[in-house]
Amino acid sequence: MLEFKAIKINKPEDVNLILGQSHFIKTVEDLYEVLVNAVPGIKFGLAFVESSGACKVRAEGNDAELKNMAQDNALEIGAGHTFAVFLRNSYPINVLNAIKAIPEVCCVYCASANPVEVIICQTDMGRGIMGVIDGSLPKGVENEEDIAWRKGFLRKIGYKL
Repeated sequence: MLEFKAIKINKPEDVNLILGQSHFIKTVEDLYEVLVNAVPGIKFGLAFVESSGACKVRAEGNDAELKNMAQDNALEIGAGHTFAVFLRNSYPINVLNAIKAIPEVCCVYCASANPVEVIICQTDMGRGIMGVIDGSLPKGVENEEDIAWRKGFLRKIGYKL
């Protein structure tokens, strides 16, 4: 059996997602520690799909809504050793390098506030992530007005002077 499927990530527009793959059950604690120490006031929920032993979805977080969101989406994706982190009061840029530096993190598939679909493949053994669809198709090339908006937005949210 070989079946491909697109799974839509369910989250509100104001929530950012980091989706990745790891290789060890301690990912849950390590992600928690990195996130809680990275940004004052960060709100997050995370889940890890265990792929051996009990094969449970392991979840933690400091926000019950985001923790449940991570747990539900991870269960729906169901691909072994994947993790999902949902953020508020922070952006992926604030935590991404720290997450990638965790020794058991193998890769990050995406970090986005956009609508995301996860392309999975299922075999008799289990599921794996083939890739992600992050956001919409381009609607053209930016013009002067678009450039001004982009520069203004980055300053508005405090990432440029």
